Amino acid sequence: QVQVMESGGGSVQTGGSLRLSCRVSDDFSTDKCVAWFRQAPGEEREGVANLYTGSPYDRTQYRDSAYGRFTISQDREKNTVYLQMDSLEPRDTAVYYCAVHVSSDWFCSFDKTRYNYWGQGTQVTVSS
Repeated sequence: QVQVMESGGGSVQTGGSLRLSCRVSDDFSTDKCVAWFRQAPGEEREGVANLYTGSPYDRTQYRDSAYGRFTISQDREKNTVYLQMDSLEPRDTAVYYCAVHVSSDWFCSFDKTRYNYWGQGTQVTVSS
């Protein structure tokens, strides 16, 4: 059973930064898609950024509202994926979840049904 553990959430003001960490118990020798999703109260869970661990070139994808502000990256030695979030806005307030699935496709998506391992979530609050 793969375990996924998020950390790094918190409260910041508009324009601030946070870095979320997602540690995966299974090492990255098996290629995976790792994605960050978020869910605000009353809203559906939506994809924010994803990364294919098997690519040496950090094959990534972002939702439009995150592009240019968020950066997803990996540290293979630590089995960890990071989400650096800059220029945060109140609309970014949500619980952020890390999700993982094994993949050999070299392409990751924001299809929640493909991700079979999920963390517990970490709260991000951005105040104006």
